[in-house]
Amino acid sequence: MNTVYWIPVAIAASRRAFLLSATAAALPAAPRPHILLIMADDLGYGDLSSYGCPDIRTPHIDSIGHRGVRFTRCYANAPECTPTRTALLTGRYQQRVGGLECAIGVGNVGRYDEAEWLASRGELGLPPEETSLARMLKSAGYDTACIGKWHLGYPAKFSPNRHGFDEYFGILGGNADYFTHREESGDRVLYHNGRSAEREGYLTDLIADHSLAWLRKRSAKPWLLYVPFTAPHTPLQGPTTGPVSGGWNEGTRQTYAQMVERMDHQVGALLDQLDKMGAASNTLVIFKSDNGGYNRSRNSPLRGAKGSTWEGGIRIPCLMRWPGVIPEGRTTSQSAISMDLTATILAAAQTKPSRKLDGVDLLPVLTGKRTPFLRTLFWRYKRADNRRWAALDGDTKYVRDGQTESLHNLQTDESEQNNLLSTQPETAVRMRKLLLNWEHEVKAPRLAAFHSKESP
Repeated sequence: MNTVYWIPVAIAASRRAFLLSATAAALPAAPRPHILLIMADDLGYGDLSSYGCPDIRTPHIDSIGHRGVRFTRCYANAPECTPTRTALLTGRYQQRVGGLECAIGVGNVGRYDEAEWLASRGELGLPPEETSLARMLKSAGYDTACIGKWHLGYPAKFSPNRHGFDEYFGILGGNADYFTHREESGDRVLYHNGRSAEREGYLTDLIADHSLAWLRKRSAKPWLLYVPFTAPHTPLQGPTTGPVSGGWNEGTRQTYAQMVERMDHQVGALLDQLDKMGAASNTLVIFKSDNGGYNRSRNSPLRGAKGSTWEGGIRIPCLMRWPGVIPEGRTTSQSAISMDLTATILAAAQTKPSRKLDGVDLLPVLTGKRTPFLRTLFWRYKRADNRRWAALDGDTKYVRDGQTESLHNLQTDESEQNNLLSTQPETAVRMRKLLLNWEHEVKAPRLAAFHSKESP
């Protein structure tokens, strides 16, 4: 007679688990993607062909969305440069840093009370102790480069190289003449790894050329390349118009279009380089604007522009591709914000953040593993004596500009023309409370001394 041996269920399950874990351990880990993060400067929500623009051709930028996903409700963390860049690099609301809620002025000038206080102490900039996306990826074995506009502090202690970037080339401030590479003050602001650099050429081309040269030196090691173009920020200069002869803000929509199309051409060059390197299939490519458009831009169909907390000031074009991971040709209405990209990039790179982030990983939605979900997001903007706020809860948006308030339903009123404040007072009370609680929660420790002197 054959003897039958019975294996207890628990032991059998344990054995299967062991075999599965051993098999998993034997398999190579999925390769971590390279990251190409491209940011335009003051590009309007409606300034790309894929967002309905009738007079600007952007086939290369649009191709990112065609081969991946196009966002219809992506937001900047702020309606200006510096604060959005702060949130993007830290993955947190910029208010937590303190003093960076407005674009840093030419020469590292603070433009509102807290920023002026920091500037007087030589502390206006993104502190190096703030955990940055580049530093987190660098610690995980990534090569890192920032090539383009910095705008997070002029002093060397705030430089990109202090924030985890192996390589930096670009301008330290908010803008520069595209040919002389000087600010309105006349100061030359083009730098390479901490040293003043002199180059000839159109700034958009110089940024692209340096980016391409850096890419050509990469090996199989994963890398992060952050390319914050200055285009199409003023001065309005196309590649053939020459240096500014009049006011910094003079120029036509036609010149603006040339600037955007030249940037699109150089984005195409970057994408072509990925193909030549054989890296395209394992590179997460993201293109976005830093805030809403201004000065000859097109934010249609949205209300407002750069500097406002209306949709036109904070809603931005955003396109993303990752072949084989993000399905092609998708459009998503998932509400997203700049600091979400930080969390998303870290998740893609299989890298845990070194501190709690405010942004969320969007990959589950983009890959179809999770349905779009509602968000509660906040904005506060300071410049001189101006104070502007916004709060978004699902489709409900509350806006306050100084003492003027309004309430809107973005699902039915995307252009924010119908003020519901008088008909929905309870909703307004709820939104004010959400905003107040958020402001209390994101108070910046480094501003404690400033606020203590204001106390009676």
